[in-house]
Amino acid sequence: MQGIGILLINPLFSIPLDEMVSLFTGESQHPNGRMAFLFAQGLGGGLAFFLAALVIIKWVDKADIEWKQQIYNFRFTGLGLTLLVMVGGVLFNALLIDWNANVKFPEMLSGLEQVLKEKEEMAMGMTKFLTDFDNVGEFLMGLLVIGLLAGLGEEFLFRGVLQPKLHLYTGNAHIGIWLTALIFSAIHLQFYGFFPRMLLGAIFGYLYLYSGSLIYPIAAHIMNNAFTVILVYLNKLGKVNFDIEETDQVSISFALLGLLIMILGIKVFKEKNQQQRDNEKLAEGI
Repeated sequence: MQGIGILLINPLFSIPLDEMVSLFTGESQHPNGRMAFLFAQGLGGGLAFFLAALVIIKWVDKADIEWKQQIYNFRFTGLGLTLLVMVGGVLFNALLIDWNANVKFPEMLSGLEQVLKEKEEMAMGMTKFLTDFDNVGEFLMGLLVIGLLAGLGEEFLFRGVLQPKLHLYTGNAHIGIWLTALIFSAIHLQFYGFFPRMLLGAIFGYLYLYSGSLIYPIAAHIMNNAFTVILVYLNKLGKVNFDIEETDQVSISFALLGLLIMILGIKVFKEKNQQQRDNEKLAEGI
């Protein structure tokens, strides 16, 4: 899909083919460069994951995602709890982000550490290029690609397809959730950020396990990504003070408070969904 996106960049955004290298290294000065890159990311990222999941479900497993059931299991009260869980998760994850960003390797692995740091710097450069919005149009495109499409596509594939398979293969729902979260984090190919991203994947996994609805992890993923995009844009407008490169922006006390909020939120979320299922079974038996 990203290949198709690249082929469409020239006719849609009038960017010459000889500028493609600078575009995909975050060094393009073309006025349409950021929109073009976001367009390619949308096709090659979120949409590609979504289509891959559809292919697996329809043609490999010959199954159905059962959207009617997914929607039936959704409640707006659950969405409020999902928001609470994500607020706590974001606060606690800030502590993990800071720790993971400052991991020191043993001397014998200093070469590997240098390679990983260089890769992280490249990734950060690309992130800054993608989110350094010059206007409202680019900001909205960023919300669409980084927030909506990434949240929809990645959750459809990882929680909707991979997690149930790993649950089935291992015979343990928790192992399935954490293995899926590990793979979810690993495919981003960034060590400095691996553990906080894995935690997020696990949060999304438990939201799906306890509810039976993909709508919750999709919404949580969109909330997480969109929150960052909004903060970056507000920082550029001078409305808030937020540096995407800073990792120590939350104190330990607030991070631990976030952990408590996250755990309690997931507990109540689980209980509410269990109560809903129990009430439905009682109604069926009457």
